[in-house]
Amino acid sequence: MKTPMTDMFGIDVPIFAFTHCRDVVAAVCKAGGLGVLGGVAHSPTQLEIDLEWIKAEVGDRPFGVDLIVPAKYAGSEQGGLNMGQVRNLIPAETKQFLDDILERYDVPPLSDDDASGRGIGNGGDDRAAPMSAESQDPNLDIALAHGASLIVNALGPPPQHMIDRCREVGVKTGALAGKAQHAERHVNAGVDFVIAQGSEAGGHTGEIGTMVLIPEIVDAVGDTPVLGAGGIGRGRQMAAAMALGAAGVWCGSVWLTTDEAETHPVVKDKFLAATSSDTIRSRSRTGKHARQLKSAWTEEWENPETPMPLGMPMQMVLTAEAIQRIDRAAHKQGSGAEQLSNYFVGQIVGNMNESKPTARVVFEMIEEFIEATQALAAQLED
Repeated sequence: MKTPMTDMFGIDVPIFAFTHCRDVVAAVCKAGGLGVLGGVAHSPTQLEIDLEWIKAEVGDRPFGVDLIVPAKYAGSEQGGLNMGQVRNLIPAETKQFLDDILERYDVPPLSDDDASGRGIGNGGDDRAAPMSAESQDPNLDIALAHGASLIVNALGPPPQHMIDRCREVGVKTGALAGKAQHAERHVNAGVDFVIAQGSEAGGHTGEIGTMVLIPEIVDAVGDTPVLGAGGIGRGRQMAAAMALGAAGVWCGSVWLTTDEAETHPVVKDKFLAATSSDTIRSRSRTGKHARQLKSAWTEEWENPETPMPLGMPMQMVLTAEAIQRIDRAAHKQGSGAEQLSNYFVGQIVGNMNESKPTARVVFEMIEEFIEATQALAAQLED
């Protein structure tokens, strides 16, 4: 296939795979697409380990890294708060509500070894809070040092210093957009491509559906290439996105049930059984609306009679240990932790009913894309 995005990166097919799993990144790259590692939760040490492994696996094939520096979050005007400042902003009432959830669902505490980890909610008071420019700059350094071909920012335009540094070393930048105005802002900031992510997508997403959003953004950004995202996991959906003007697709959820994915086994089973109606846009995990699987966790936080989720990054810091406790205990069938367990996923989850090798997902998308475009072409024949 030949599109502005295959030309930009020298890849065979314009399938861009966002994933937190390095094995999925490598498998997509080897299958002719481009894997993008979600690095926001990585420590610099772990990111370096994973990128070295990816580089060894894919050789000269391009790969990317996705970081998250929101345009607006608590303390963004000052470059972000430290952990101590964030913890001081969390109301006692909300802490008590979370403690009550864990008690009612009988979620056990972490072991001493688990509690000593360096997760999002851990670390000393002087440590930079998650999803801030200060927290992500070390990961940007590592991504550039290890040969990433693109850097994507998932919430708003990348900070100007991020774009400037990437441009200096010939690395492309992109950003996700949920509105045409967002896309225009990204282009004005200097990104090389825009990802038009419709509301069907997993994770942080807006309210406009993919079918409406893609052509709006294509029209708004002129010659800047656009990737379609949101509800795309099959070849027919890829064909639809490209018929709307996209130069390729950005997929995330569809990799969560692949054989290589590191998705929690209980959550993976829930995904395989879920329908496209079983997701919700909720602020309960990060403080910003993010589509995820419905579970007892989202039900608790959506109850209007209980405290509302906090903003970013307070909600992330508040819930990080609780989510870790839930994940550790969810393997016990029938437990409260199993009822609470969930993860980010888009409405394409209704099509994710079989665990497959990642490469097979890529090849099936390409085959169905060809069939769909040939069927359309046949309708134009005399």
